[in-house]
Amino acid sequence: MSTAGRETELGSFLRAMRNRVRPEEVGLPCSGHRRTPGLRRQEVAELAAVSIDWYIRLEQGRVGVPGSAVLDGIADALRLTSAERTHLHLIARGEAPPQARRPAAVRPSLRVILDGLAALPGYVVDHRFEVLAHNEAAAALFGDDFGTGPAANTARLLFLDPAVRRSHVNWEQIARETVGNLRVNLARYPGDTGLRALIDELNSASAEFAAWWRDHTVRERAHGTKTIRLPQGDLTVAYDNFAAQDDSGQTLAVVTPVDEAAARILDSLIAVRLATVRLPAAG
Repeated sequence: MSTAGRETELGSFLRAMRNRVRPEEVGLPCSGHRRTPGLRRQEVAELAAVSIDWYIRLEQGRVGVPGSAVLDGIADALRLTSAERTHLHLIARGEAPPQARRPAAVRPSLRVILDGLAALPGYVVDHRFEVLAHNEAAAALFGDDFGTGPAANTARLLFLDPAVRRSHVNWEQIARETVGNLRVNLARYPGDTGLRALIDELNSASAEFAAWWRDHTVRERAHGTKTIRLPQGDLTVAYDNFAAQDDSGQTLAVVTPVDEAAARILDSLIAVRLATVRLPAAG
């Protein structure tokens, strides 16, 4: 979009947003004659802690590139949603703002999807690769303790658990993808101390992680294949990651067999797991 186009879009967007906010919704008295039902420019400027002259120039597209913090103040004043805030930054600055993670529990509907994938391992992770939920098929493939204790974080498992490392035939590919994904996530959530602590831990404990972190590997893992070495034979599976379209940072990962041989091994693992968890208690 050209500069003139951005300026036109910015002014129209700001006017539309302030026209929909009633003064009483932001704690202002609703008095006197108003040509529109929304906020006046002066009121937006006061709420955003900027001068009225500067705000008028902003709507007219005459302030150059406004600062990110100032735009956040205007977004708060206009009660913008997360999507609207991002749109404001894009049309005013040409770039999206740093994302603010909003922790959220796994939605009940997503848990239903997981349980419905009876023949396919599935699990939900957050931006730190913490396992938030998984189905029985995932436990069948990755072990009874998957998603708990030391096995609660897939990045930590991949780099710090020797057994997991040995079982991944293409470990380096998966590990490098994980490093790249963590770097992407840190850029999205720069203020997340838990994510930074995980990265610092892996930097200290894994020479490979430290080397790949230093070379600024950036890779957003969406799909691929990997081969897992099992007593029943090598299992090659595809994995697909579906990111939630909100601010939770959650991703649904689903594993599928790539051929009939892989399907037989996976079906056998799941059958054994289901038979074990359904056994009646002795007594």
